Amino acid sequence: MESRRDGTSPTARILVDNDTGIDDALALAYLAACDHVELVAVTSTPGNVAVEQVAANNRALLDLCGRPDVPVLIGAREPLRIPLVTTPETHGPQGVGYAELPAPSSASHGTEVGAADDAVDFWIEAARAAPGELTALLTAPLTNFALALRREPRLPWLLKGAVIMGGSFNYQGNTTPTAEWNTHVDPHAAHEVYAAYGAAAAAGLAADQLPVVCALEATERFEMPPEVVTRLAAAAGCEAAELVRPGDPEGLRSRSSDPLVRYLSDALRFYFEFHRHYDQGYIAHVHDYFAAGVAAGTLEYRARPAVVDVETDSPLLIGTTVADYRGLWGRPANARVVAWNDPEAGFAELVDRLGAHARRLRHGE
Repeated sequence: MESRRDGTSPTARILVDNDTGIDDALALAYLAACDHVELVAVTSTPGNVAVEQVAANNRALLDLCGRPDVPVLIGAREPLRIPLVTTPETHGPQGVGYAELPAPSSASHGTEVGAADDAVDFWIEAARAAPGELTALLTAPLTNFALALRREPRLPWLLKGAVIMGGSFNYQGNTTPTAEWNTHVDPHAAHEVYAAYGAAAAAGLAADQLPVVCALEATERFEMPPEVVTRLAAAAGCEAAELVRPGDPEGLRSRSSDPLVRYLSDALRFYFEFHRHYDQGYIAHVHDYFAAGVAAGTLEYRARPAVVDVETDSPLLIGTTVADYRGLWGRPANARVVAWNDPEAGFAELVDRLGAHARRLRHGE
């Protein structure tokens, strides 16, 4: 079993593909707070909301985080073969809960707001220009990545590695009884991605270039209580305590003087309320933050090699991910599935890193 933590590593150059999304937003804000992380680009995939809204969320959040230099691009407009289903009940109509962000500057992020940019070509060109240097962080349906692999089958060799938030292995799904959301939105894309890595593994791809898969059994261990928001505000140096409590009226908005704390508090409050509506308690599963920490090399994890495949035909099981850990299919491993992580240390890292960044932004540092 692989065990990894690269917190003292040099610069991590990351290509992010997301569908922002409350937990995507938390992950992106965290990466923007990491001094050792270079955000090469943020590409937008339809998922939690339509792709134009995803891109707008990404641009506005990066502006708020002091990163207007990061390119934000759009790729696919819909899944490969099935209609898009979004989740306003989970993430709100704009994808970021109760949070409100100003419209991003049209001069920021290297492109006009709303432009139909080709994220897929950008990924391929970036990987070709810096072979072995870029890590792909995929916290959305795998549509854009599947399209990139179609155009450039050598992408698994060109990338340093990939981190995928998606799937559910021997664990209850969060969209159907067996399927996780990202994979269920575009199961055909996920199937193509794992098939491409299977072909690459058979052709000799190095084990450390196989994707690290952060599935629900790992990400749901990152069960954020509202006290983490209070700790974050304190770490940011906010004078007033930021209290998000189960007894508060639903829809209550933050009055924090810190713009980033206020944004995250309002987004996460919606997420706490959603989880309570579904009898999970006043908590938030921050799936994508854990995946971001894996990509950044700041969070500890252990992973097992496996052959991963995705069901695409059965109406009952579509989007279900299956992992063969014992070699029963007779195929080489095409993924590394996370089997252990440390949520307590992960939340401490989040509070320290993001709190310090919010403080620097507020003081213009």
